[in-house]
Order: sequence, then C-alpha cells, then structure tokens
Amino acid sequence: MKVKLHNTLTRTIDEFTPLNDNHVSLYTCGPTVYDRLHVGNWGAYIYWDTLVRTLLAAGYDVTRVMNITDVGHLVSDADEGEDKMEKGARREGKTAWDVAKFYTENFIQGLDKLNMIEPNHLVKATDFIPEQLDLVRTLKHKGYTYQTTDGIYFDTGKFPAYADFAHLDLAAQKAGARVEANDEKRQPWDFALWKFTEPGTVRDMEWRTPDDLLELPPKDDEPIMGFPGWHLECSAMATSLLGASIDIHTGGIDHIPVHHTNEIAQSEAASGQKFANFWLHNNHLKIDGTKVSKSLGNTYTLEQLAEKGYSPMDLRMSILQSHYRSEGNFTFEILDAAKNRLTNWRNYAALRHQTHDRLRDDTEKNDGEHTTLLAAIGAIKEALYDDLGTPTALRLIDEAFSTLDNQKLEDIHQYSLVALIETIDELLGLNLAAATPDIDDQAKRIILERTRARENKDWKRSDELRDDLAKKGVAIRDTPSGSIWSYA
Repeated sequence: MKVKLHNTLTRTIDEFTPLNDNHVSLYTCGPTVYDRLHVGNWGAYIYWDTLVRTLLAAGYDVTRVMNITDVGHLVSDADEGEDKMEKGARREGKTAWDVAKFYTENFIQGLDKLNMIEPNHLVKATDFIPEQLDLVRTLKHKGYTYQTTDGIYFDTGKFPAYADFAHLDLAAQKAGARVEANDEKRQPWDFALWKFTEPGTVRDMEWRTPDDLLELPPKDDEPIMGFPGWHLECSAMATSLLGASIDIHTGGIDHIPVHHTNEIAQSEAASGQKFANFWLHNNHLKIDGTKVSKSLGNTYTLEQLAEKGYSPMDLRMSILQSHYRSEGNFTFEILDAAKNRLTNWRNYAALRHQTHDRLRDDTEKNDGEHTTLLAAIGAIKEALYDDLGTPTALRLIDEAFSTLDNQKLEDIHQYSLVALIETIDELLGLNLAAATPDIDDQAKRIILERTRARENKDWKRSDELRDDLAKKGVAIRDTPSGSIWSYA
C-alpha cells in the first residue's frame, strides 16, 4: 500500500513517490537552541519521528537532515531585532557559544528520552558558514541580491513565484503589515541572506563578510563582520547534504508564509530546480486552549513534566492522540488520560510473559483472537500510511487489546501479541516492550505461593503475599482463569 501525505504545495493529500527509487531525502526544521524546548516544540518532532517510522515501515530508505539553529534566528521575521542566541546569552550571563552547546545537548537528550530516531545528519548552522556564503555568492552571481547598510538581501521581485507557496496577496500588503518597514528594502518582504554586525559592536558569533559578496569594498580595509540569516541556513544545509531537490521538507504551519517561502525562493533561484516535492506542516499545540507563552507560565518542558510525575512516553502518547494537521490542546487532564492509556497498554503487553509460548502457525485454538491481533497490525499501518493517522491507529490498538479481555491466559496467542507489540513500538515509538520486562523469579515464586494460599482459603496469607508483591512493584488481579500480574 502506498503512503499518502498532505502536501502543502498542492493543498491536497497526494500519493508519495520518491525522486530516487526507494530512497527518501527528508529535511526537518530543527530547534533554535537558546532555551529548553516546551511541549509544543516537542509535539512537532514527535510527529516527524512518526513520519520517519512510517516511511521505514513502508520499505523506504530514509536519509534525514535536521538543523540546529545556533545563530541567525532573529526575534522578528522582519530581519530586525536581536538574535535569539545573543538574547539567551544575555539572559544566562554566558557566551552564545556556551548557550548553544548546553541547549543542543539538552535537545539531543530529549530526543533520546522520547525514543526518537536520531536524524542521519543533526547539523549546526555554525558548522556550515562556508556553504551559506557560497549560496549567497551563487545568488549574487545570478542577480538576486542587493546590499543595504545592514546586510545583503534577496530581491523577491526577481523571483516571480515568490508568493505562490503560501498563496500570499502581496499587492494587498503594505510595508509593516506582514513585516516591519525598512526603507532600504526594494520590497517589504525582501529578506536578509547575510546580516552585518552593527558598527561599534562585537558579537559572540560573527564572521568576516567575503569581499566578493560586497557591492563596494570595505572602507580602510576594515573587515565587515556579519552572520547568516535564519532562512539561508536551512537551504544551505538541506542542499549541501541532500541535493538541490529533496523529497520531503517538514516544519510548523507558522513557517509557511515567511521561513519556508523564503527557503523556496533562495533555493530555487540558486539551483533552477524545484526545492522539495512534498511539504508537511504540523498545526499549533495550545496549552489549556491558549497560546504557548512564557508570560502565561505554560511553556512546560520535559523536566517540568518529570517533576509532576509524567514520563516522556506519557507526553508522546498525548501528542499522538491528535492528528498532526489538527490544532492540538495540552491539558493535564489530557495528559492524565494518555498516561492511563499507556499504563493500560503496558499491562496488556505484560500478558506476553504469562501466556504459553505458542508457535506462529498454532492457530487451532482461539483462531479468532489470533486473527484479530494480526489483522490489527495491517490496519494500524494502513492508518499511518493515510497521512499519518495516529488517532485512528491508537483506536485500533485499543480495540485489538480489548479482545484479550476475559481471555484465559492459555488461550492468548503469544506470537500474535508479541507481533502487535513490536509493531506498536516500531511505528509509534512507545517502548512497550522495553517498559514491560518479565518479573523476576522471586516475584513468580510469591505468585505461586499466593495461588496455593488461595486454594487453601488462607486469605490472610494471600493478602500478605499481595503486599509483598506490591513492594516489588507488581500488582495482582484474580480472574476466573487465574491470577494475572501487572506493574503497580
């Protein structure tokens, strides 16, 4: 079955076909590492990790690049204001280099905690300065740049298709409506490729502007220092590592009208080729129905959730309950429901340690349950192949697990259950298998002793042994077909 994805480029759900046989080139807009990521940020990366897992399950080879923006992301889309890295450095009393290093490491730790597949190339903007300058050089040679007192800009008037991707009505826009006014810009939506360091200041992160990029040589042979624009970085890293044309580019919907529009303009102006065949965008995640804002105190980080007793997998489950193109909402009630759902799934996963080891083709007994579990695997994949339908996939998993309710342990087909768990982990990254190891031999002996106590109607001893199990983190549930353990 073919994977189908909603393509922002066409505004339709299109069947995905790679440019190069079975190989997928994928670029994901990564974090600006000036602070810890909050749940809204992590939500996007959970969705794109699900995309990678889905493509791999469909049999594709995936080469994925994700940038680390450690310079050049200004607080305004108008190429004005302070670099977010410099802002973070001032806030913490450190250098921008130190801030970038700390929060890059924190991001990588978060990827691991959330069980994400790390990109093939996780690259820092500061490591690609030569490539970015080369891109500016190409654009200058082709006549797409001009210089102002504060930098080198892309002339969008030279790129007729500039407004197409975001369906922008440029004629209706006035300077300052979409971005702030800059009298030196030829069009208000022209954007900086390379910004000059303000005269009389020294930045933590700055590089000499090559003379051949300047329209006039510097006065008195004094070097003009500068730094790259945020948009330039992504194009340079994507094309350097993946080629001029790539299969898929992902990001948030807030990137569509400015950041991704500018990426397309500079990339296609430089190469003369289509930059990306598919553009996927995740919707916003609100917090308690409101915008994520530090002033509201709702920028919850993984560390803050851990302090409240929630695991990264609880957050992952919570995010997957909404479709990536739907506006999500984060509340602690929703997070509690996700936590309970995950606990329930883990208890079902634990059944694989308690049922008999039956062979794959042993379907003589309880063939219906066996067939249902295996059919669920195909249905889950089908849901994800249909534009990453995670809510549908989760519902199908609930329904598949519910078929085990009231089943005798000896009637549960172990191979089918294990196959379902492996599929869930492969596609959704919820770590069910790793989180549900078998209990130790001592706990098993306690369960056996308790079974005998119950057979002898020694209820006092049975209760004592239940307490002993609880101390070991094991809960016990008595059913008509026997005692079933789970994780307390």
